[in-house]
This record gives sequence, C-alpha cells and structure tokens, in this order.
Amino acid sequence: MLTIALGTECASCRQPLDRPSLGAVCASCWETLRTFLPPLCPRCGLPLPSLRSVGALTMGASCPACADAASAVDLARAVGPHEGVLRDAVHALKYQGLVSVADPMAARMRTAGQDALRDADAVVPVPLHPAREWLRGFNQAERLATGLGLPVAPVLCRVRPTVTQTGLSARARRRNLRDAFAVARFPAARGAACWLNLVGGRGARRTSAWITGRVLVLVDDVTTTGATLEACAKALKAAGAREVRAVTAARAVRARS
Repeated sequence: MLTIALGTECASCRQPLDRPSLGAVCASCWETLRTFLPPLCPRCGLPLPSLRSVGALTMGASCPACADAASAVDLARAVGPHEGVLRDAVHALKYQGLVSVADPMAARMRTAGQDALRDADAVVPVPLHPAREWLRGFNQAERLATGLGLPVAPVLCRVRPTVTQTGLSARARRRNLRDAFAVARFPAARGAACWLNLVGGRGARRTSAWITGRVLVLVDDVTTTGATLEACAKALKAAGAREVRAVTAARAVRARS
C-alpha cells in the first residue's frame, strides 16, 4: 500500500511547514512538548508525586502502584504524557502515515529512554498482526525502533488478531492480548511471512536460543495500561530473556494497571 511520508502542514498547530522533509511537526510545536521530568519512578518512569519522594527514589524504591504490582517489564520509560503535541505526532505517524515524524520522535525517545537503552542488546518492536500491518502499510513501532541506536530484533509475532484496545478496561485489555504474541524465527520476516515462521517450530527454537540471557527493550508508540508491553515481555521472558525493558513515545498517565 502507498504510505504518505510528508505533510504540507504541521500535524499539531496546522500551520504550513517550512521544511516538510524534517518531519510532520514543526520546530515550534516540538519546543512546547511536555515531557516527564524527574524525580521519576525507577521502574515505570512516571513522575513521582512530589519532591518528598526523592528520598525514596535514591534508595531505589518504586512508586506505590509499581510496588503493589508484579510486572514482566523490568523498567519502562516514555517521552511524556499522551496529550498535546506528542499525541498529535503519534496520530500523524500511526493513522496518517506521516512517517517523517518517526525520526524526531525517536530522537526524543533516545533521550527519555537512556536508562532503558543503556547496556541493552537490542530493541524489539511490538508487532502488529499481519493483516493490520498490511492495511497500514508499515509498523509504527518498527519505524521508531530503527532510530534508537541499537540493533533491531523483530523476534516477536502477533499470532492472533485482537479487537482494538481503545475503550477497553485494563482487565479487558489483558484478556484481549492473552496468547496474542509468540516468538518467531530470527530475524523474523515481516507480515504474513512472520506468522508462517511459527508453523515449523524449529525457527522459533533458534530464536529462543538467541534471546536467552539477553537484555531486550520493547518499543511502541503509546503505553495505555501497559497490557501490550506486559504480554510481549512475558513471551520474551518465557523464551529466556534475562531482562525486558520498554521505551515508548507517549504514556497515558491516568490509565494504569
């Protein structure tokens, strides 16, 4: 399918772009981007409630939500909340096919995700189901992953189609994603070929052998409840990953699980 790479106006402020090839969001809008600022929870990366939490942070304590919940994702980071300019940029990439926004977004993800990317072996894009990737023409997580400065390892496939997560509760999202991801042949082929790699099983065993003992970083555009990242992390750890981290462009701060 044809993917539109450039836009004539900023995806956020809707003013004409002086240099469309530099991205679908203008420099002025990027300057207004709201980011997550320290002190941050060392595990989920969300801002801690107040400066009084700095003492707990220095001792390596997590925020109350993380302390009360087990997770297969060992460390997660995001650029900022899923609102304003960041939300507009994500939508421009994901739904309008304006792939020129991926590079400036990935550059901000590299900065926000330094802790997650440090000493990691590879980044793993969260896969789309082959049918959805065919309709969209690309996987936005893969586009972002290529700009993070680490080898891209497409070692996961989405093997079961799922309904859209929009509007689902955290519990319904987890149920929707149960058994939706599996290890594929490494390096995995894209689209339908990726799914077919699972049939023989031998390729998946080779992938597991490569995954074993490695530190891998999941990459996606948005974290809402964390259900998608959790499902992917469980599949990677079941295949032998030593540690699974995550870096996303945006995070919904009101919907947590």
